[in-house]
Amino acid sequence: MKKHIIKICLVVFATLLSFSCNDEFLDRQPLDEISNESFWNTENDLRVYNNSLYNLARDDNNVPIMMGHHETFSSHRFGIWLMTAFSDNTAPRHSRLNFFQKIRAGQNTVPDGPAWFGYRGWNFLRAINVGMDNYGKADVSEEVRNKYIGEARLFRAWFYQDKVSKFGDNQWVDRELNIDDEDILYGTRDDRQVVMANVLEDLNFAVANIPEDWGDGGAPGRMNRWAALLVKSRICLFEGTWRKYHGVGSDADMWLQEAANAAKELMDNGPYSLYTAGDPVLNNYNAIHRMMDLSGNPEVIYWRRYELGIVVNNAQSYHKSYNGGATKNFVEDYLCTDGLPISLSPLYKGDAVYEDIFENRDPRLRQTILYPADQPIYNYGKHDIDAYPYPRVTGMSGGLKTYTGYHIIKVYQVDMAHAGYNQGWTPAITMRFGEALLNYAEAMAELGTITQADLDVSINLLRDRVAMPHMTMDVPMDPRYANDGVSALISEIRRERRIELFMEGFRYDDIRRWKQGKKLEMKDYGMRWDQANRDRVDPNGDVTVQTGMVDGVEYLEIYKGTDYEVPTFDEAKNYLWPIPTSALSQNPDLGQNPGW
Repeated sequence: MKKHIIKICLVVFATLLSFSCNDEFLDRQPLDEISNESFWNTENDLRVYNNSLYNLARDDNNVPIMMGHHETFSSHRFGIWLMTAFSDNTAPRHSRLNFFQKIRAGQNTVPDGPAWFGYRGWNFLRAINVGMDNYGKADVSEEVRNKYIGEARLFRAWFYQDKVSKFGDNQWVDRELNIDDEDILYGTRDDRQVVMANVLEDLNFAVANIPEDWGDGGAPGRMNRWAALLVKSRICLFEGTWRKYHGVGSDADMWLQEAANAAKELMDNGPYSLYTAGDPVLNNYNAIHRMMDLSGNPEVIYWRRYELGIVVNNAQSYHKSYNGGATKNFVEDYLCTDGLPISLSPLYKGDAVYEDIFENRDPRLRQTILYPADQPIYNYGKHDIDAYPYPRVTGMSGGLKTYTGYHIIKVYQVDMAHAGYNQGWTPAITMRFGEALLNYAEAMAELGTITQADLDVSINLLRDRVAMPHMTMDVPMDPRYANDGVSALISEIRRERRIELFMEGFRYDDIRRWKQGKKLEMKDYGMRWDQANRDRVDPNGDVTVQTGMVDGVEYLEIYKGTDYEVPTFDEAKNYLWPIPTSALSQNPDLGQNPGW
């Protein structure tokens, strides 16, 4: 319930502080109101103020850092699951996801104003800096004060990293701005390396001062020190690989080592572990992603709770209608049960028969994409209606449909998928222990210091959960990754990340930081659509689909005939987003990003 109180705290506090703008009011000092000068006294004051920061951070559009499901109607465009739509993992076609389709296809243009998830949310930064200017006034011990300063600095680091990741250079502001601060209001952007050095200082302070346990019983309220460590590992891994592959700066290894160290400390000393449900084939992996209450889950480090009548979302309802389905490229990335990719394994049975796609494959595939015979297990598509055979393609009547034929079940929960408008309370996992394992393995591999022991305490724990063979140091190179310019081991660690973190908001940023934009130039295909599959899925020829040939075989071609049929990626500009014209008109000295 703590997070449900946050909104009230923000409104009350904002109302109270608004009076501080009136000099006459300040002179009167009424007993029933609080001014800025009289507010900052106790630990409770600091806690209440930081509650307002958590509330601002719930606005996933303006502050896209601790992503969850945006509330009510906006659940269809702002939320952690939707981030996958920027990438090659899913193929949405619904007009409400046009923004994602445009960026996926490299056809976005300079926006007039701040675009979704873009150059916005500066009120959040201002609120952080207001706190930073006032925390010192409270009559509390330094240890108590630093807990709340640590929270604010963690937020500031996270906010700035998001802006740097999208826009490169940014103005670093660490104090409350006034209208006469022309050196900042009309100044130039600070170099990326300067900003990120400040980000690392904020992260280190947060890790050193945020408590391991806030005494809240593990409720989805405040982020503890372990969450701060995971945020640090995430940010440092992004920056280290960005610098390494984009040739920015000379200290990529420092960032990678910081990422590895933060993840390892969480792994060694934190109270978290991988969740298992006693069934590696059907349930161990996807169980937590379909739970409605994550309280006490050993893997979940931070999550956002929703509750009917208080804070609700339509994430499931929109997800089942808009995601488009998983892509052929993604489905083919799952290993076979011998630990080899489908291009090298004799166990792969091909895709001529739909069910064969799942045979002898990593169990995470069957726990992510619907295996037709599992429809009753997940009650997929059924809610007080008759069941339909699957797969089902957009244009068919009844049941749930996808454009690709690959139905996503990793996060599917039948009651919420068919809940009434504004009646859903699907939780959102912002941080989980599995990510720390992946961050550690990747950072160590990029440093060139990884050992088999490192793999065994990271990647191989994830594989143990689904009874997959261990990754070894001498993995073969998958031909589909032979031209990526990295070792076979790094390729496999990247594959593991793609599979494990599907639908959790990472793939697009991963592609950008690895400088693998060429992957977004590949067309999106769905299931095989030869005569045998047409006869099975659409025997009466009721649907109109577009198809394309891949190696002489016909597949659903998702964007054929649309503006996004031929995706492009301009290496000179598309790794960064454009500064909106509204910001440039107010301050031309910001400068536009290259190519825009």
